[in-house]
Amino acid sequence: MTARAEGEPRLAQRLEEWEARFAEREPTVRAYVGEPGRSERLRREAAALEARGVAAPLFGLLLGVKDIFHADGLPTRAGSSLPLAELGGAQGPCVAALRAAGALVLGKTVTTEFAYFAPGPTRNPAALDRTPGGSSSGSAAAVAAGLADLALGTQTIGSIGRPAAYCGIAGFKPSYDRISRAGVIPLAPSADHVGFFARDVATIALSASIAIPDWRPRGAPPRAARVGVPAGRYLEKASIEGREHLERACRRLTSHGVEVVEVAAMDDFAAIDSRHRRLVAAEAAEVHAVWYARYRERYHGKTAELIERGKSVSREELERARAGGLALRAELETAMDRAGLDLWISPPAVGPAPLGLGSTGDPVMNLPWTHAGMPTLVLPAGRSRDGLPMGLQLAARFGADEELLAWAAPLAAALAGLEREGGW
Repeated sequence: MTARAEGEPRLAQRLEEWEARFAEREPTVRAYVGEPGRSERLRREAAALEARGVAAPLFGLLLGVKDIFHADGLPTRAGSSLPLAELGGAQGPCVAALRAAGALVLGKTVTTEFAYFAPGPTRNPAALDRTPGGSSSGSAAAVAAGLADLALGTQTIGSIGRPAAYCGIAGFKPSYDRISRAGVIPLAPSADHVGFFARDVATIALSASIAIPDWRPRGAPPRAARVGVPAGRYLEKASIEGREHLERACRRLTSHGVEVVEVAAMDDFAAIDSRHRRLVAAEAAEVHAVWYARYRERYHGKTAELIERGKSVSREELERARAGGLALRAELETAMDRAGLDLWISPPAVGPAPLGLGSTGDPVMNLPWTHAGMPTLVLPAGRSRDGLPMGLQLAARFGADEELLAWAAPLAAALAGLEREGGW
């Protein structure tokens, strides 16, 4: 998406087409937070964009914004029932940069309460009786349903990677703090990451170049990637179908010249998992201390349980958990160096989206990469036995976001034609 070229539809025409899709799909998908006067606002903002008359790298890109981001002109509810006055704040540099580059904010997308596990009303566009994942439920569903070109999300455990996989789209979680968290209601500041959903890597790469202030452009890789499968207790967390799908995807990549090797990693995964969840709970309790004291009865039971659990974490344990994330990063990058890896490759979810809307699914396959703060990209990669979207999760060294997206482009092309094998 770049500045409008001759012959491309005017933004007003694109907006009319979007409104028709919105009227058709939004009543069942429910990706967006309700907004009175949405059409009138969008027409005013579209006209203002057209009137600017200057080249803009994201001109006319249709953007959904997760409802924990502050965006000028739109209230922030964070999926909660707390008073709006408590949740207001200034628009942060990420939303501001995308808007300045020509993106049109379509509205706020549904989030689980305070970006934790209490689900909202959003359904998976690929299967309406299944979860879209969370906490960035509405953002993933909006992109998958054709109701946004790009959508902002956050990940504190698995809130970008898992929804991307469940909905069959791409999801990018950059290195910790590469995209500013200012203007975003936090869940656990040491683990919160700001990222994107889109249908293709090119849109994510262009948007990342706008949102990341120190972006360093990279050309096409000079050779095929060497990727490592983290064999051991972490991989055992995936379902049988999830592991079989990973093997099938790896065979596809190998047939396209990618070198895939197994590398032992994270033998202490149970400790990693426990440490990260305790960190999230402790920091959530700190973030919500004042609100929770005032409005305890307004919190969903799942969020309240997290906060209560966090109160029991000592300062010493919290500091050890934070240090543990850095130690895991060093461990994973040392293993990459020893094995000569460019990327890690793993399942982005235990399996396909589970049936029902009462849970957003298990984020365990995303957790270690979030704990280590390493950049990840989930790519769509074929279907499950039941025809549900499946994905593939790539992870790179900390700070190597540009390299990750450069390596991902040929890998995405290889996975685009992934057919069902093994008799299902």
